[in-house]
Amino acid sequence: MSQVSYTQPTRDDAATADLVERYESVVAEYDDDFEAAKELVTRLGAHYDPDAGVAEFGFWTPELLDEGVAEADVSLELLTPASEIDYEAADESGLEVEFHRDRLPVERTGEYHWVAAADVRAGTRDRFGAFYRLVYETDDGTGTVTDPLAYSTPFGAFAPPELYDWESLDASRADREYFEKLGTDEERVSTTEHDGLPRVDPANAMVEIHPGTATEDGTLGGLARQYETIGEKLEADDELTPAERNFVGYDGIQLMPVEPLTENREFDDYWREQPDDGDGDSLTVAVDRPDMINWGYDIVVSAYSATNPGVLETGRPDELVDFIAACHTLPDPIKVVFDVALGHADNRGAELLNDYYFEGPGMYGKHLHYKHPTVRAVLLELQRRRMDYGADGIRVDGAQDFTYYDLGEEKNVHDDEFLAEMDEVTQEVAGTEYRPWMIFEDGRPWPREDWELASSYRALIEQHPHSFQWSPITFAHNTPALLTFWATKWWRVKEVCEFGSQWLTGVANHDTIRRGTQIDPTVEFNQSPVNPYLGEDYPETLDAAYNNPASSMFFYCFAPGVPMDFIHANMRAPWGFIRDTDSIWNVKVVSDESKFIYWQVREEQFQADEHFQRIKALGFADKAELLKFMNALSAAVKSTDYDLDVMAGMLSAMDSPLGDDLSAADLEEYAYAWMQDVHEFANLAHWHDAQDDERTAFDLSVREFRQERPWLRADVDFEGDEYYGYRHPTEGTVLYYGFRISPDGDEQLLFAANMEGVPVEVSPETLHEEMPDIPTDGWEVALAAPGVDAGAHVELDNSQAIVWRREL
Repeated sequence: MSQVSYTQPTRDDAATADLVERYESVVAEYDDDFEAAKELVTRLGAHYDPDAGVAEFGFWTPELLDEGVAEADVSLELLTPASEIDYEAADESGLEVEFHRDRLPVERTGEYHWVAAADVRAGTRDRFGAFYRLVYETDDGTGTVTDPLAYSTPFGAFAPPELYDWESLDASRADREYFEKLGTDEERVSTTEHDGLPRVDPANAMVEIHPGTATEDGTLGGLARQYETIGEKLEADDELTPAERNFVGYDGIQLMPVEPLTENREFDDYWREQPDDGDGDSLTVAVDRPDMINWGYDIVVSAYSATNPGVLETGRPDELVDFIAACHTLPDPIKVVFDVALGHADNRGAELLNDYYFEGPGMYGKHLHYKHPTVRAVLLELQRRRMDYGADGIRVDGAQDFTYYDLGEEKNVHDDEFLAEMDEVTQEVAGTEYRPWMIFEDGRPWPREDWELASSYRALIEQHPHSFQWSPITFAHNTPALLTFWATKWWRVKEVCEFGSQWLTGVANHDTIRRGTQIDPTVEFNQSPVNPYLGEDYPETLDAAYNNPASSMFFYCFAPGVPMDFIHANMRAPWGFIRDTDSIWNVKVVSDESKFIYWQVREEQFQADEHFQRIKALGFADKAELLKFMNALSAAVKSTDYDLDVMAGMLSAMDSPLGDDLSAADLEEYAYAWMQDVHEFANLAHWHDAQDDERTAFDLSVREFRQERPWLRADVDFEGDEYYGYRHPTEGTVLYYGFRISPDGDEQLLFAANMEGVPVEVSPETLHEEMPDIPTDGWEVALAAPGVDAGAHVELDNSQAIVWRREL
């Protein structure tokens, strides 16, 4: 590794005094603690001024005051690499890095510590900068405080963060022109906000992508290159491959969370400080590139403003900006929506954040203390910094979970004021200030036991008329692989048609497919049977349930709202719950996925050399053997109330490849092997060659149909001349139908779909019987599902649909 020039950092007293003066002026200006905190937190963390060469640092540290730590015992520790860090080497075999170590005195004001420093090395696209943290001395030794608002954590949230030159990153982004035009391109933004700021308009069609499995290397850099290649082909009018088609036809991408994650206690830390035998001026650290396997929602909140290094091939936050720029600079730009999951923290978040951040335990780990003014302000600032990477929209995960306990009412109450504050956050990218497209996932009222009946899914739209929400059809518990789904869910479909213009619709997302794979398909008496019309086996059935012409054409060619697909459903690739970051519940999590083998794994896939290598190494030779053990594991979890030792004893009695003397450690080893194998099994690179040319071309044509008719997003005017409905009695077929008219009246669309059931004949004449006022002449086929003999009279088999159009 090459040595780097080193200049010892020094404290900048004048700049430090300015930080203290700014704190005092803010405190004096505001009577309201929350309003003051919103100003103060903008300067927390590390900020580097490339022109002045000065780095400013701020920490909120009430815990140090509670512990009685003297100001003189607190300092800023800076760790500057003595040589360039080879991140690729850290990925392959680990790396030892030597750091120059410097400590600078800080200034305490109230609950805050501040310091400014000169000659601090800042990270850029091409180099790693100095790492930093607050350190303090007590009678028990040295303690550390990390920065919850860091921009870069190349070795994970549990390692010191890196000082990063954010201003230069923003100035050099390749899509600056995209943002400079924001507010002038009427097709892209709405400028009707009361403050004059542009708000990004919603997409017409969106796809959800998990970056950890979307490309062979599972990184944002790889995903950026994929879209750059697609863009080059589109510019040159070259044909896309069937796999590439699955990524286009959208003007929106919802990226699953890419924030720093919790880490598994059982694995080695990615940052391991070696014993210090010298004078304290240097520190040797063994580092690894983080490789957490996770779907992205198990966050620790700390360093939420940084990017999960597990999806960075270089460790540089530039990769996320490059991906966004690749989307923005396509011939037809694609908006990027961030999935922001600031509603909770994994339990290990308590190791990084002070106690003031938490109200107590929650559904997903720790319930955050939203009512504390500084915590409230920090969370909003984390949202702002996250979105300042250049996202066009924000999807607030679990908006129904933003609650607090009201002592007067003696119940949990939704924190509507906090959600309103989230809505007020604006972004500034490439010199342009704007408001993002706002999307809430919200299934209120929650957590009432009757939430499925009581939820309107409209609460936040009513409070914030510009906002969008996930529709009830999109919500987590939908199971279209079961027979009568489309009949029994009609009341939800009806809502989509009547007032779904500001809903995200569709049946495929990261949660719905996961829920689908958790269904026991062998159950006969307490659930609907598996739909026999969708496929010849369970995997084919599941694939068709979440990606078939009838449902796609319904959401894209007829229904209001913004249709959203999931890239794994497009590719008909496996998907499940992936997480190896939990050392306590990992075996239970795997047991919950036991039915995955029915739905997602064929014998020939299990036998393929590239799949399930770790599970095979444990002795499982075929799918049947694996399924038998997984079913037994699931039963053992339920019958022992998750007692690993008792479970191991029970499973030792069965004939399994793991042997007859199992321990809790054996079960944990199996669980980790399963998660890693499923993660690799779900990588889309394995499924490129399996893509069908005709089918991917059709799916793209469905999305293009929607792009050409953005007016379809509006609610069906059922009080006017438009119609929607489904045939009664069904007579063995759930037939959806509808009639829509373009706003200018120049085009009429007539839609019919066999959502499930036996073949059915349809024509404008037969649909006239259901909709007596529609015309019966002048119709031409605009789009038909594969296999449909397009004409005026057609037979629609299960999952087939047709759209006729009529020009006026």
